Amino acid sequence: MARAATTTDAFNAIAEPRRRQILNVLARGERPVNDLVHELDLAQPQVSKHLRVLREVGAVEVRGDGRRRVYRLNGEALRPIHDWVKDFEQTWSERFDQLDAVLEDLKKEEDDGQ
Repeated sequence: MARAATTTDAFNAIAEPRRRQILNVLARGERPVNDLVHELDLAQPQVSKHLRVLREVGAVEVRGDGRRRVYRLNGEALRPIHDWVKDFEQTWSERFDQLDAVLEDLKKEEDDGQ
């Protein structure tokens, strides 16, 4: 089966680690391309390519500011990812609670043995 294009949905778009880095930076606020280039230590064409993909899936928005293009995160476009991960939250919480109980038992056994 052929792999879906990266621009078809947010899941495919954020599969690339550099795009996730861009989203992490933009989560702290708007940034022009040059700021992203410097912060991520990438070449400008690479950053622009990743921004294009993120823009096509709606994960980032762009506005003109004079001669600059300023990007910002559009969290609403990432909602499908949040909703999917949220379904696992209860499972993870239960497993962490179980792990805490096991670790507590091991600690008690260790304390009793001393």
